[in-house]
Amino acid sequence: MAKPQSSMNAPGAERAGPGRLPGSLSLVLPAHNEAGNIEAVVSRALAVLPDYTSDFEIVVVNDGSRDETPQIIDRLAAEDARVRTVHHPANQGYGAALRSGFAVTRGDHVMFMDADRQFDIADIRLLVPFVEFFDIVAGFRLERNDPLRRRINAEIFNVAIRLLFGVHLRDIDCAFKIFRGDLLRSLELTAPGALINTEIQAKLRRQGASLEQVGVHHYPRIAGEATGGSARVIFRAMGETVLLWLRMHRYQPPASATKPRPYHSLGDIVMGTGTAVGAFLLRRLWRRK
Repeated sequence: MAKPQSSMNAPGAERAGPGRLPGSLSLVLPAHNEAGNIEAVVSRALAVLPDYTSDFEIVVVNDGSRDETPQIIDRLAAEDARVRTVHHPANQGYGAALRSGFAVTRGDHVMFMDADRQFDIADIRLLVPFVEFFDIVAGFRLERNDPLRRRINAEIFNVAIRLLFGVHLRDIDCAFKIFRGDLLRSLELTAPGALINTEIQAKLRRQGASLEQVGVHHYPRIAGEATGGSARVIFRAMGETVLLWLRMHRYQPPASATKPRPYHSLGDIVMGTGTAVGAFLLRRLWRRK
């Protein structure tokens, strides 16, 4: 049986109807050691996305996986032309995986989602009604199914990002977002790790991009191992935050973008750091009770 052919960039833009996307979609799935999840995630996307657009592609980025992830995604791509793969020979980080995926997308809209089955692509139905009217439609987790330590760290991080970058998202690191494709691809992104979410939002905010936030479901991880809560990842994120703050002071949006908003001073770093340290100390006191 002939494998399905990709319709991306086919002549004539698809018209939006009730519950349909206005144009084509690229779904980017970063994957590092997700052999236990990736086939189910891709298969689910192939089953669900035709309900929202007939013109889509799934870009899976293997970020130096040491398990069977590379072989699995290459097989899926051979079976269905709507699946495309990108391979990093060595692990480069979450941000680098997303950047590689974004670079090869061709859709009018670009979505990314984690490949660990903690999100369900079917929740795209909650975002689709807003895509035609906003440059960014960002999901936020209605109830985060992660260990308590990761949830506390996330809250501290969200406060610091609001103070340092002026980015006010309910859930900055929620990996369930849809962007206007040309706008996302116009960004020069540098963050190698999870801070890429902050970099995207900070730069698009400076360009005056419109934003809507929508609650989505979040499920417990049932296979594979999460690494986002490790001490190594947290300390690396702290260093990346300082570097991004310095870079953002030199950032110049494209000439076609709206006038940049005033940016934050060194006092904001002190305030943000103080807030984070205070939250950490309160957490330690609470754990001693």
